[in-house]
Amino acid sequence: MADETKSGTPWRDDELDAIVADYFEMLEAEMSGRRYVKIRHAETLMAQIGRSHRSVEFKYENISAVLGELGLPWIPGYKPKRNYQGAIFDAIDRYLSGHSAILDRLPAPRTATDIPDAVFVDAPSVLPATELVPARLRRLVRKFDPVERDYRNRTLGRAGESFVVDLERRRLAQLDRGDLARKVRWVAAEDGDGAGYDVLSFAPAARERLIEVKTTNGPVRTPFYLSRNEIDLAAERPQEWRIYRVHLFATDPRVFTIAPPLESAVFLRPETWRAFFSGRPCGSD
Repeated sequence: MADETKSGTPWRDDELDAIVADYFEMLEAEMSGRRYVKIRHAETLMAQIGRSHRSVEFKYENISAVLGELGLPWIPGYKPKRNYQGAIFDAIDRYLSGHSAILDRLPAPRTATDIPDAVFVDAPSVLPATELVPARLRRLVRKFDPVERDYRNRTLGRAGESFVVDLERRRLAQLDRGDLARKVRWVAAEDGDGAGYDVLSFAPAARERLIEVKTTNGPVRTPFYLSRNEIDLAAERPQEWRIYRVHLFATDPRVFTIAPPLESAVFLRPETWRAFFSGRPCGSD
């Protein structure tokens, strides 16, 4: 039963720690394919901390919103809500700092036959960065940078590439182009990185499709890195080159595609530079 004296009051740290831990317990079950009952989790938590069902449900949705900003999957059914109590950022920080393996958690192996036909979705529109993001959330995102984390997680990247290989073979087979389906190649695995794309596939008319796969467990707007080699190839072969952005990979995989010119679909911001020695004398103090 809810404690009426807590109605409308800020959540304490121990209450936030309890609901964050409970949320991640459900998320682990979701990603592992184990059965769990959301209402039973909520009822147990309500009895533990004395908060109302409405308050608990809203806080679950707050957690979903923060995880989306961190490029992490959230629990289906708890749609992200961004009316945050600032202390939730600290609670999530405490939990992730003590359970860092969650950041690179992979779902059970997936193939294209596991997913619905509606796997392809529209790319998100380009929005100006006008939304005011709380400073504490910006620090949290910098600490658990989803772009850098996805980039370093080669296992996740390989899983996404394998997924797209299966997806392309299935797509071509359904178009009665089994001959092309058999020619689909996982270039990154067979020839190594460096080609500027990961998967060689085909359009139904047999024109090559050079697919660069970018995979995240996070939501549709999670940013990603592009290399100079990829950007150059996109400009060199715009008719053939495509990004396949695989998102929500851990829970409900979806894919949108991006065709050159890239600037029409995404903002490109340089973040690293290659340093060369010019041959001129270096200055010294």
